[in-house]
Amino acid sequence: MERTISNEGISSLTLELSLLLHAGIGVADALALLAEEADYRELLAGMPEKADEGASLSTCLRESGRFPAYVCGLIEVGEHAGRTEEALSALSRYYERRVRLDRRIRSALLYPAVMLVLMLVVIGVLLVRVLPIFDEVYRSLGGRLSGVAGGLLTLGRWLDKAMPVLWVLLAAVVVFCGAFAALPDFREKILGMWRGSRGDRGGSRRMNTARVVQALAMGMSSGLPIEEALELSATLLSDIPPAQARCMDCRGRLDREEPLAAAMRESGMLPAASSRLLELGQRSGSADAAMEKIALDLTEDSEAAIEELVGRVEPALVLVCSLLVGLILLSVMLPLMHIMAAIG
Repeated sequence: MERTISNEGISSLTLELSLLLHAGIGVADALALLAEEADYRELLAGMPEKADEGASLSTCLRESGRFPAYVCGLIEVGEHAGRTEEALSALSRYYERRVRLDRRIRSALLYPAVMLVLMLVVIGVLLVRVLPIFDEVYRSLGGRLSGVAGGLLTLGRWLDKAMPVLWVLLAAVVVFCGAFAALPDFREKILGMWRGSRGDRGGSRRMNTARVVQALAMGMSSGLPIEEALELSATLLSDIPPAQARCMDCRGRLDREEPLAAAMRESGMLPAASSRLLELGQRSGSADAAMEKIALDLTEDSEAAIEELVGRVEPALVLVCSLLVGLILLSVMLPLMHIMAAIG
């Protein structure tokens, strides 16, 4: 199976294609020019010939198996709407934002991840090695660990016995993370499973909606019937069944002659505020401009929501780990203080 192109590669390729099309160069010639570059020679191999034979750009990209469904789908929408250049420019901007967001997420999660591992090691050492020493001290003084400390001591002994199994699980986690980072096909398979089950919640749901609305705006501004534009837009989310189901529900409502704004609101495609903006846009004759504004707002909101979620990870980890370490130390030191006070 061919490797999927990276987000950086998609952003660069779609930008260069849009510039060539803007200069009046045909799709086949544009692909041939880019195929001469070392970065794209293997990726675009055979595409200029297919385009010369009449295949569309979206078909060439889809048949290569190297591009995400969203890329091929949005270009197809642009081709139907006569706005291939605009579709390529929109993809370049979208994936450029994705690259910046991915970098911020990685940098924001790296420190908390390292800190979490270190804190788990500290907690493990306290439970497995330190608590038994305190238990021996208490026994020599005629007491014993009880309550929370006793429970933690039992947990530490269980962890000590289960250490071989825990090492095997840790090795499995390390192998999984290494494969996820080094094998694009494996990573895409795992992400595809995640998108199919949980890829339409929270910020991801708003991002999915923004992608559909952007395609709708492109189709509407080019005169495509809204039903056809919506059906084409639904193909962008072929790898996210819940999101695609919302699109088809909206299409069904339109077939029942419900107003566009109401259909999108009732199907869950747009929040109430965005639906009101769309309704106002329809009344003023600028529904396509309202759609573009909604798509931009939803994209910014979804990215902000993801960044906010990531920003909460570090303080949450610090708080939880600090509470655990403090609980362990207090559960051990308080009984010791009582014993020492009784002896004194």
